[in-house]
Amino acid sequence: MVEIRWHSRAGQGAVTGAKGLGDVIATTGKEVQAFALYGSAKRGASMTAYNRVDDKPIINHAKYMNPDYILVIDPALAYTSDVTYEDKESTKYIITSHLSPDELKKEIPALKDKEVYTVDCIQISMDTIGRAIPNTPMLGALMKVSGMFELDFFKEKMQKVLSKFPQKIIDANMDAITRAYNEVR
Repeated sequence: MVEIRWHSRAGQGAVTGAKGLGDVIATTGKEVQAFALYGSAKRGASMTAYNRVDDKPIINHAKYMNPDYILVIDPALAYTSDVTYEDKESTKYIITSHLSPDELKKEIPALKDKEVYTVDCIQISMDTIGRAIPNTPMLGALMKVSGMFELDFFKEKMQKVLSKFPQKIIDANMDAITRAYNEVR
């Protein structure tokens, strides 16, 4: 089973990102869960979202997991929250930051011995989508780090997930996914 935990603030698209990832995975015949826990329903409140992926039915519905991937969409949360809780030795972190992984590890001691990747999802979303909604760039980075899906396959499936939006928004999100995929360090 692959487990993914998202750290975000309400309004940054983590729930939509987790559900979008779940929709893409569901097209492959795998079992998937996508859910979130909110501390407050207010925009800007800290929250977590989760994905589980497996080849067989997933009967675990608990929020507790030892994630394979931890996605930190809001860079401040890496400094103010313990994003490493319940991780495992092999957990890979993808953190929104303009810093390199080594620079970030120097600033956040809890990440010192972790496998950390960085990409500036907020800047990418501002440049491509025009708003600070960094969920699709984070998905692009996840595809690169995890190798879960080839980029073209993932983008094709995400276009279908985003089909309710105007084409210019879909195109902007595809650009954001591609850019993050190429820029993750």
